[in-house]
Amino acid sequence: MNALPLRQFEELVADALDQVPAELMALLDNVVVLVEDRNPDEPELLGLYEGYALTERGWDYGGALPDRIMIYREAICDICETEDDVVDEVTITVVHEIAHHFGIEEDRLHELGWG
Repeated sequence: MNALPLRQFEELVADALDQVPAELMALLDNVVVLVEDRNPDEPELLGLYEGYALTERGWDYGGALPDRIMIYREAICDICETEDDVVDEVTITVVHEIAHHFGIEEDRLHELGWG
């Protein structure tokens, strides 16, 4: 499917964030969620977490730039046939990247049905 307009896609990302349980959102620490068209190094990538997972932060963590969760609009739209598919894939990708913030690895996400 053609890529959705940026504003519409950003609304889907915001909606996906609203689906994350409040108790999890409250635990997000120093994280920003951004939308970009594609990852320049891996154009097929749907999302990316950049930063230090909570499980990796030690006593010396402080004053760091926010961790970043990137959601790639064009890559997600490429694999979807309908707008409903985009909604589902955005939600899965957002949850997936938030899980990395909590130190949950790929294998465990697959076990939980999020991979």
